[in-house]
Order: sequence, then C-alpha cells, then structure tokens
Amino acid sequence: MTRPRPHDDLYDEIAGFQPLLRAAQEALRGKRRKPGAAVFAADLEKEVLRLDRQLRDQTYRPGRYKKLEIHDPKHRIVSAAPFRDRVVHHALYAVIAPIFERGFIADTYANRIGKGTHRAVDRYEVFRDRFRHVLRCDIYRYFPAIDHAALKVDLRRRLACPRTLWLCDAIIDGSNSQEPVNFHFAGDDLFSPFERRRGLPIGNLTSQFFANLYLDRLDHFVKEVLGAKGYVRYVDDFALFHDDPAVLADWRARIQGFLERRRLRLHPRKTVVQESAKPSIFLGYELLPGLRRLPEDNVRRFRNRLRGLRDQWRAGTIEGAAVDQRVRSWIAHGEHANTWRLRHAIFKRGWFDPALEPDGFLVPAGFSAVAPGTTNPGTSVRRTATGTGSTTGTTTSASVLPARSAARTAMVTAIGGVSMSVQDPS
Repeated sequence: MTRPRPHDDLYDEIAGFQPLLRAAQEALRGKRRKPGAAVFAADLEKEVLRLDRQLRDQTYRPGRYKKLEIHDPKHRIVSAAPFRDRVVHHALYAVIAPIFERGFIADTYANRIGKGTHRAVDRYEVFRDRFRHVLRCDIYRYFPAIDHAALKVDLRRRLACPRTLWLCDAIIDGSNSQEPVNFHFAGDDLFSPFERRRGLPIGNLTSQFFANLYLDRLDHFVKEVLGAKGYVRYVDDFALFHDDPAVLADWRARIQGFLERRRLRLHPRKTVVQESAKPSIFLGYELLPGLRRLPEDNVRRFRNRLRGLRDQWRAGTIEGAAVDQRVRSWIAHGEHANTWRLRHAIFKRGWFDPALEPDGFLVPAGFSAVAPGTTNPGTSVRRTATGTGSTTGTTTSASVLPARSAARTAMVTAIGGVSMSVQDPS
C-alpha cells in the first residue's frame, strides 16, 4: 500500500486563487441559473478571494445544508451545501482524488474517471455469464452509517499535509444530521452509538468520494484475502461471483465480519445468494442473460414525471430547456438497455421518438413558432422499417399563434406522444 504523501505542499494547490477559480468554474458548470450559483458568479473574483483568505488563515467554516426528503423510489435525505462550500469541495477533490485513485482496484466504478454505472453494469454482465452464482450485497443505510473517526483514519493513511487534513476534517465535521443508525459493535459501551459522529450528506462531491474511499479496504479484502475473481462495486452496491454457492455463503459471513470492524452492516433483505442467470436489478437495470431492460417501477415513475412536465409546460411554469434536460437524462439511461420499443411507445411521433432521424425530433431552445405553411425547423425525416426516409413533414395553421402558445401546444404533443396531446389552454 502506498505510504502517505510526505510533504506539506498540497494545501497551496487547493487554497490558491487560481485553483479556487478553476474549482468555481467547474462547480458553475450547468448551474449558473441556480440562485446560489448566480449570486456567487455575479461577483466571482471577490468571492474567490474571500474563500482564498479564509482557507489560508484557516477561518473557513462550512455553511448550513438545505435538506430535501425524497420518498420515491425510497426514503432518502438529500442535502445541498451552500455554493461557496461546493467550490471548496471541487478544489479539495481535484487535489486529493488522484492520490487515492492510484490505490483503488479496477472493479470499483463510482465517481471515477472512465468508470460509472454503465461500465459497472457491463462488467456485472461479464461475470454473470462466466460464473453460475452471485452474492448480491447492499450496506444498510450506508451514507448515514459512515463513521467519522474511521474515515479520518483512512485519509491519514495517504495524506500527510496537516492543513489539507484540517480541511478534510472541517468538511466531515460539518456534515448535517442523517437518519439514525444505532447499532452496537464489539467493544462498544451502552452509549457508543449515540456518542460517535457518523453520516455524510448525500449530494456532496466530497461525500461521494469519501464514501467510495471508505470501502476501499473492503475491495482489497475481497480481492486479496477472499481471492474473488469476479467482483464489482458501485458505492455500497456490490456483487461477488463464484460457481459454488457454499463459497459465496462463506464469503458473506466473512464480509459481514469485516464490515462490522468498519461499523457497517449488510442489509439483511438485500443481501442474497442466487443463480446468476436469474433476473437481477443492478444500478437501475433489470439484467437477464442476453437482455437488459428498465424495471417496471422506473418506467412508471417516468411516465408520471412526464405527465407532470406536460402540466407544468401547459401552465407556463417550466422552460423548454428544463423539460429537454430532464427527459434526455432518462433517455440517456434507457438507451443503455433494450428500450427502443418502449421509448417509441412513450414518445410516438414526438420530439424524442427514436424512430425519427437522427436522434429524434428536437425543437431548438426557445421553441419559436413557425409561420403558416412553413416547415418546422426541428422536423426531421422519419425512418421506415427498411431504414429509408419518408417525406419531411410540414407544420401549418390557419392563423399565426403567439410563439409561446404554439410552442406550448407542440410541447404537450411532443413530450407525451399524440395520445397526450391536448388543446392549448390559451
């Protein structure tokens, strides 16, 4: 294992004006219209200089989080840090992540460049086709259960810069309260579960990185001690593969013992040994041999969300660019499964219909109306069964609608297919 980096120059790579400016620009990407980001960006240099000064004299303190409780598909508490804190998170991550990256195993896929959910699913399918059985594991309330003291020890195994460690500790100690996980472990007294600080806020860049780091020791235990040839992990969702289910049952007991020493426990209901060929849901996909599809509850939630977007657009409370972003996010996920027919059924003859060339008809941002008898600039050639193109369609009307009204009517049809098309209320 690599020894801690033995020099004290890491902090200058984090706290300088230029590193913080780059971190601010990274944090602003795609967020400039958010209120906190907009305020920060309006006086960018002044805000960066203020952060620089506070970090250098170590008077920086993380701000208060905003909490949002989510109940679908399961109950979670998502926390949003003040934007200035997110800038600090980006600056810290840019410096320390490469140091730890060198020690990660190849088959952990969360929050790493060149990895991600889709490659994790690909790797899962490779092992599924190679081994007969799989041990599926999930950690009970993982983010709320991460022990602060143990995490700080992990950081000190690689970092030796006192000021960088001070900043890491400040961010960890600044975590807001999470769901209770009051387990007793070996050596605890009656009050230990209530006295120890634990839990990281879901939503932080640093929380994602720390959560991945916290299970790095598990990765090496599985690969180097248990000797598992087939293993893939994404945050706290991981799988081990073997031909013998008895071996997997033994591994489960040994992993539970290892996690207990990390003050974690396997989820009793979600940790199972099963045949690899059986349908299994992993990272948002239902996986079967030769087939990958979306779970039914995922499709149901998206249809409900789509109806909500339609209603918001009709009411004029959401911009087209926001609708486009949210719909395309789901499409990007769905495109990695066998969902062509599903997407065609949902978006039939709409903007996102996969039957349209090149990637579905998309009205440009602003959704400007077209003059009577002219071709809509977003219209494209429809594919036939043989792949040849049919005639380009035109959009006509008896009178010129106001731009917003015409676009609103188009949106209602496009985001939900013709079956959801309704008369524009205006």
